[in-house]
Amino acid sequence: MAEVQLTVKIDTHDVALKQKLANLPKKPGIYQYKNSEGKIIYVGKAKNLRNRVQQYFHNPRKLDTKTRSLVSKISDLELIVTDSEVEALILEAVLIKKFKPKYNIFLRDDKSYPYIVVTSEPFPRIFVTRRIIHDGSKYFGPFTDVKNLRASLKMIHDVFKVRSCNYHIDDEIIRKQKIRVCLDYHIKKCEGPCAGIVNQENYNRMIKEVVQVLRGKTGALISELVKEMQELSAAFKYEEAADRRDKIRGLQNYNERQKVVDADLMDRDIFAIASEDDDACGVVFKIRDGKIIGRQHFYMNAVEEVDEREIVSQFVRRFYLEAEYIPKEIFLPCNIEKIGTIEKWLSEKRLSKVSIIVPKIGDKAKLVAMCRANAKYLLDDLKIQKLKRREKIPKILELLQKDLRLPRLPHRIECFDVSNIQGTDSVASLVVFENGKPKKSEYKRFKIKTVTGSDDFASMREVVKRRYSRLIEEEQKPPDLIMVDGGKGQLSSAVEILKHLSDTEYRNIPIIGLAKRLEEIYFPNLSEPQSILKTSASLKLLQRIRDEAHRFAVAYHRKLRTKRILHTELDLIKGVGKKNAKELLETFGSVQGVKFASQEQISEIVGEKVAEKIEEYYINEGEDSKNQE
Repeated sequence: MAEVQLTVKIDTHDVALKQKLANLPKKPGIYQYKNSEGKIIYVGKAKNLRNRVQQYFHNPRKLDTKTRSLVSKISDLELIVTDSEVEALILEAVLIKKFKPKYNIFLRDDKSYPYIVVTSEPFPRIFVTRRIIHDGSKYFGPFTDVKNLRASLKMIHDVFKVRSCNYHIDDEIIRKQKIRVCLDYHIKKCEGPCAGIVNQENYNRMIKEVVQVLRGKTGALISELVKEMQELSAAFKYEEAADRRDKIRGLQNYNERQKVVDADLMDRDIFAIASEDDDACGVVFKIRDGKIIGRQHFYMNAVEEVDEREIVSQFVRRFYLEAEYIPKEIFLPCNIEKIGTIEKWLSEKRLSKVSIIVPKIGDKAKLVAMCRANAKYLLDDLKIQKLKRREKIPKILELLQKDLRLPRLPHRIECFDVSNIQGTDSVASLVVFENGKPKKSEYKRFKIKTVTGSDDFASMREVVKRRYSRLIEEEQKPPDLIMVDGGKGQLSSAVEILKHLSDTEYRNIPIIGLAKRLEEIYFPNLSEPQSILKTSASLKLLQRIRDEAHRFAVAYHRKLRTKRILHTELDLIKGVGKKNAKELLETFGSVQGVKFASQEQISEIVGEKVAEKIEEYYINEGEDSKNQE
């Protein structure tokens, strides 16, 4: 893809605007609008960049409210010129996903739902995961119905002899005979790839059959297996023929449970959306061989005043940006712009013709209507959940917002505490409270890496920088309030770091310090601490959060200190390695336990020579103690 970047400064009040825009190229590409802070607020594509970009500025009165708001905030324009309109189409979807611009439609996919993964190992494994790793593995799903997921996985392990172990198996591992066959092999649930009983070619042939099933091509696989069974039977290979027969029966039972919704028995994806106010829900039905094998949905926001055709277009492009399989036909609820361009892109990706159809009547239109009904149901459910969340907001958050004069309700509060004793084992903790309750799954512990000694202020700067630099890098939403356990010094250290963060939203997070001595609250812009009524529920919440951060930090500090003390004495004994030390501690429970164990007991664990050295060390230690007295 040939890329040329041009930057044109735009001032919407400048009378020379037309002259500036006249320099835009008449080529396909991407345009990115930026605000006064240099942040990308909109990404768009165009067949002719000059014509498309100038449309925003010719007659603002003809623009809708949202677009007028966008234009009023444009301070900079960056272009990426591409070789074709198809390249612009792909690049637009990639950039929207990467930058999440404020004025683009943003899709929140259902990442919380599980997938079935077929790993990219020499002898692949098949299991359930919620985490997608781009390492060449194949992912099927997501499964919104866990019952359906379990049924699919059970069928795979009943019909196919896929290994269930977690070992990495390759030719070298097999050659060295590092793994023995397990019970699964003996009960004919696995073919024993770990011991080289089945070779890589035959094992992967079976995995390809599993992939066919997961793609919904069960009927085609059954036909292939029937043909193989007949050929093997004719060749008097009855045992292998019986294996194919058992597979066929298992697949037929599974196939019969799937509902036929399309008499054409084709592969199709059916798209539909439902929108209300600023929210929308898009649904995709995946139909393979005429049967629905899965449903995937996305929630979208920033859709108010956006035409249905544009929502559908964005939905389709984003969906197929990462789709593992593209069918021959795609049904849409309405016509969209650039259908030909999208068809060309998908055809190139599939390596064969893809047709986009908008059914108007008959059974095909009914499929789209069924898909739309599902989208409407899911959108209504989203609205209900939002309403429930609003109703569940504790009153204490409203009181805390008032007492601290916060710009918004502090739904998410993050609190830091630093812990050390005489400058050793310096650590810090981060606790997270959501809607007034601890969210322990998101607690974090930090080992202080860049600070020597007991410098709480420098330690606070380090952990705040590490925490929020990472959140910015991962493009996560900032908390509503940051707390630090301490007074003016700790607060100033945290504020100093926040001021230098790259993201404006993070630089403006409200932050306070809560000192233990008088339970006073420190604010960044006030020289004197402020007080909240001692009986106030909001102060009690802040105290609880602060105390939880302190508890978590002290617990981690104690763990590290104990670990260091336990291992130091054994490490001092020459000839006792880490492995021996670990075995001794596991056997005798502590260093004291080792110290008072007999030489015979120790020698059973680590041998006579090491036992003699340990015995000699503690004898000498006792003599040294007497001399000191």
